[in-house]
Amino acid sequence: MPYYRYKARDQAGSLNEGQLEASSADALASQLQASQMVPVSIVEIAGKSALPLSQRFRLNRRQKVGLDDLILFCRQMYTLTKAGVPMVRALSGLVETARNESLGTALAKVIDDLEAGMELSGAFAAHPKVFPPLLCRMVQVGEGTGKLDDVFLQLSNYFEREKETINRVKSALRYPTFVIIAILFAILFISLFVIPAFAKVFASAGAELPIATRMILGVSNFMLTYWPLVFGVLLSSFFGLRQAVKTERGGYLWDRYKLKIPLVGDIVLRSTLVRFSRGFIMGYSAGVPLTQALGFTARAVDNAFVGEKIEEIRNGVERGDTLTRSATQTGMFTPLVLQMLAVGEETGAVDKMLEDVAAFYEREVDYDLKSLSSSIEPIMIVIIGGMVLVLALGVFLPMWNLGNITR
Repeated sequence: MPYYRYKARDQAGSLNEGQLEASSADALASQLQASQMVPVSIVEIAGKSALPLSQRFRLNRRQKVGLDDLILFCRQMYTLTKAGVPMVRALSGLVETARNESLGTALAKVIDDLEAGMELSGAFAAHPKVFPPLLCRMVQVGEGTGKLDDVFLQLSNYFEREKETINRVKSALRYPTFVIIAILFAILFISLFVIPAFAKVFASAGAELPIATRMILGVSNFMLTYWPLVFGVLLSSFFGLRQAVKTERGGYLWDRYKLKIPLVGDIVLRSTLVRFSRGFIMGYSAGVPLTQALGFTARAVDNAFVGEKIEEIRNGVERGDTLTRSATQTGMFTPLVLQMLAVGEETGAVDKMLEDVAAFYEREVDYDLKSLSSSIEPIMIVIIGGMVLVLALGVFLPMWNLGNITR
């Protein structure tokens, strides 16, 4: 994202100047306004190249802030704010003990912004790569209600549930991923080393080879001759797709596609909906208006496609539709969940019903994760069996024919 140099006046009328990273000038203006500052001028500068070389180097080598770091940070902030430690003093202590360089650097800049008169939520919002939108919005709610310690406790619990769900998904996918990689390496080894050894035996015999053997030999010869090309294509495809996913359009398409992957897509969708439900509950129960809670939750689900659907729900509510009717039009929720939402709207307990929705989806995710390995095992067996069958027909059948010829 580009960098902008800004000038803004705070509530006391003092002029503040600085340099921040943002997706656009409008986004930076919104961040400043959320911090009770009035933008005077915002001028784009040349991204990272406008920074000194030492700062650019630090930006490139910083660690990514993960859920573990956010959980620890929120827990520490809960303890410090509950004990009544002044905010600047609390953050200064966290900077000195931060185990993540990116988080420590961001907290140091947050302290500078606080001393310049900016609110804590606005200072956090100036670092979107470190502090998620959900955290920034909830901190803003905590500042308005005077319950900042409770907000940090809720955020730590939310991030802990998020990490637990991600770990369960990774654990379930670890076995099939290992099997697939092992199969690919086995095919590569056989094509490059085993088949060529048998090819010499078949060539010396001069016998007519079965079609399966000719196919295997053709693949082996292609791999031996053009392996640099194959390796280059695979490597360039990997990095090309990786870069494409980082773009806005590519990330959207990947987020939509991974929800349709057989066996795994439903798990990813339900996990995302759990994230949506938990995030929405935090905002709505804290007193955030319904449309605003939907808006910042859409940016916190970490899935552009699902986020777009949540924005559609928000637009429907703004037009006067009910939450249930707007959710129905997205096609993401089951009839049971929609019925629970309808009951929540009728009774005025939407947050309680969404808590039940999150628990319902979590139970489904747990069940699907437990049965994922048993569902994938038959597919793996069929793939391995097919590979063994092809090799048996292609290698051992001509050897059996050669044995008959020599008799």
